[in-house]
Amino acid sequence: MILINLLIFTAALALLIKGSDYFVKAASALARRLGVSEFIIGLTFVAVGTSLPELASSISASFLQQDEIIIGNVVGSNIANIGLIMGIAAIIAAIKTRKDAVKLDGYLMLFSALLLILFALDLVITRVEALAFLLFYGSYIIYLFDKSQELKKEYNFKEYLWYILKFKTLTGAKRIVASLFNGFNHSITEKKLKTLLLKDFMLMAISGTAVIAGAHFTIVEASLFAEILSIPKEVIGLILIAIGTSLPELSVSIAAARLGRGQIAIGNIVGSNIANILLILGSAALIRPVSFGLEELYFVLPVLIFISLALLLLMKRYKKITRTHGIMLVVFYLLFLVVLTQFVY
Repeated sequence: MILINLLIFTAALALLIKGSDYFVKAASALARRLGVSEFIIGLTFVAVGTSLPELASSISASFLQQDEIIIGNVVGSNIANIGLIMGIAAIIAAIKTRKDAVKLDGYLMLFSALLLILFALDLVITRVEALAFLLFYGSYIIYLFDKSQELKKEYNFKEYLWYILKFKTLTGAKRIVASLFNGFNHSITEKKLKTLLLKDFMLMAISGTAVIAGAHFTIVEASLFAEILSIPKEVIGLILIAIGTSLPELSVSIAAARLGRGQIAIGNIVGSNIANILLILGSAALIRPVSFGLEELYFVLPVLIFISLALLLLMKRYKKITRTHGIMLVVFYLLFLVVLTQFVY
C-alpha cells in the first residue's frame, strides 16, 4: 500500500513539473506569435514558470482544505531554495553577485518574509492579507515594466515602495494593457499564424490539464502517505512537497552554475521566493484563509527570516557566493531538517 502511494505520488509530481514546463513553453510561444514583447513574457510566463508547481499544488491544497500542505509547500520551498538549491549551485561553481540585484529583489524577498510573519501573528492569513500580497506582487511586476522603458534601468526597493504609495501602479497597468493590445492587434490579422496558434492553444490546454491533475493527486497522495506512516502533514509539506516542487529551480540553478551564469541562479531563486509568498500564498489564501500552527510561527517562519537575511547579507557583502558559503547553506538546511523532524513535530 505504501509503495503504491509512493509511486502514484512520484508520478503525479512528475506530471505536475513536466506539465508546468510545457505550459510555460507553449504560453511563451503563443505570446511571441501575438507580438508580445520578450520583456513582458519574461515578467509573466518565465518569471512564474519555475514557481508554477508550487502555485498549482497550493491552490489544489486550498480547495482540499490542506493548510499544512500550503504552508509547508510555500515556506518549505523558500527555505529549500536558499539552503539546498543555492547551496548546491554554489558548491558546483562560485556564484558572482551584483549589488543592483540586492537593491530591489533582495530586499523585496526579505520584506515578503517579514510581511508573512507579521500577517501570521494571529495564526491565519485572511483574504484581505492575501489581497495585500497579490497587490504587492502585481505592483512589483508593473514597476519593473515601467523602469524597463527608461534608458537607465536602476531598480530600487525604496523607489518601489514610493511607486506604490504615489499610486503609479494603475498608470503602469494601463501601459502594459495597451502594449499587449497593440501587439495582439498587430499580429492576429496574419492568417498564416492560425495553425501555429491552434497548436499553442492545444499544448497549453493539454499541459494545463496535466498541471491540474498532477497538483491534485500530489496533494491527495501526500496526505494519504502522511496518514499511513503517521507523519504530520506539516512535515510532508515542508520536506517532501517543498523539495519536489522546487525541482525546476534546482535544475535551472545547477545548469546556470555549470555555465558560469550565476546571476540566473540567484535571480531564479530570489524571484521564486518572492513569487511563492506574494503570488502563491496570496492566491491560495484568497480562495480560502490559510491557518498557521504554533510550530510554523515560532520555528519555521523565524528560520525563513534568518536564511533570507543570510542570503541577502551574502549578496550584499561579498562579490560572489563561494563553495564554502554553499557548504554552509546546505549544512544549515540539513540541520533544519533534523531539528524539524526530531524536536518540532
